[in-house]
Amino acid sequence: MPRLLSEIAAQTGSRLIGQNATVSAIASVQSAKAGDLVFVEQASRLDDALRSAAAAIVGGEFAANLSSTKPLLISSQPRLTFAQAAALIFPATTPPVGVHPSALVDRSASIGKNVSIAELAVIGRNVQIGDNTFIGAGCVLSAGVKIGSNCRIYPKVTIYSSTTIGNWVVIHAGAVLGSDGFGYVRDEQTGRYFPFPQVGRLEIEDQVEIGANSTVDRGALDGTIIRRGTKIDNLVHVGHNVEIGEDVVIAAQTGISGSALIEKNAILGGQVGIADHVRIEEGAILGAQSGIPSNKVIRGKGVVFWGTPARPIREYLKQLALLSTLAKNK
Repeated sequence: MPRLLSEIAAQTGSRLIGQNATVSAIASVQSAKAGDLVFVEQASRLDDALRSAAAAIVGGEFAANLSSTKPLLISSQPRLTFAQAAALIFPATTPPVGVHPSALVDRSASIGKNVSIAELAVIGRNVQIGDNTFIGAGCVLSAGVKIGSNCRIYPKVTIYSSTTIGNWVVIHAGAVLGSDGFGYVRDEQTGRYFPFPQVGRLEIEDQVEIGANSTVDRGALDGTIIRRGTKIDNLVHVGHNVEIGEDVVIAAQTGISGSALIEKNAILGGQVGIADHVRIEEGAILGAQSGIPSNKVIRGKGVVFWGTPARPIREYLKQLALLSTLAKNK
């Protein structure tokens, strides 16, 4: 949807310098065409943006005093402003309201206003779905599931009983939520394994996003909790009784074992492995493929940890350098 730059500035809190042009698309600096909006985060990239065919540029304060023929949107956070502008130019499509004839909806289910339920979805007993929520094709919502308003549940998501989902939540295709945790008790006499009860709940708070084919287990006796604003990539596994704080970011192929606690604003890179009963404290950053053994505490707001077992990156790099020196001297 074409937007005036003045409208984008008002909506994003940025400052317009130059002509109040209309932009109709977004692009990288390299691929920009007429009508596109681009962004730069560094002054060194500004000349490339000015030479491009883009209609306008989002930039930082470094661009504020520039003499430019292109209009500028000045922001202290150019990338964020660009993302917000993109949401204005390309608003989310609204699926048709109503229940598709092939969907199966139990008569006891409570369906809010303006809900869309697509082909072959199955809505079980006493399910609750809030207003303006979309349920994609082939989704299965088991008995008693509760989903808030303005959620988007993409195709073939399976949600087990005892799962509660807040508002403005996005669940991508193929995710499985609320399944049994991996809990077994070994019979010391026979060596066989007997399942430990997995009768807890799963709570997903507002504005959480969970990627495609990710899995989140319910608690064993208590709950698994994912708090507001957390973003989980594709192919991530969250075990039973895990608690993830607000605004945590978790990249693909990470595995989080049972009863781990990840505090708010932590960042986990791809393929991180977290053993049971680990505590990741507020704001810690775990580099890709880091490993954290059972019961360990990772502490350090803004500190990057790397390696297995994970340790502060400066320490990790010193150890690598020492090992390299030892290998050369051998």
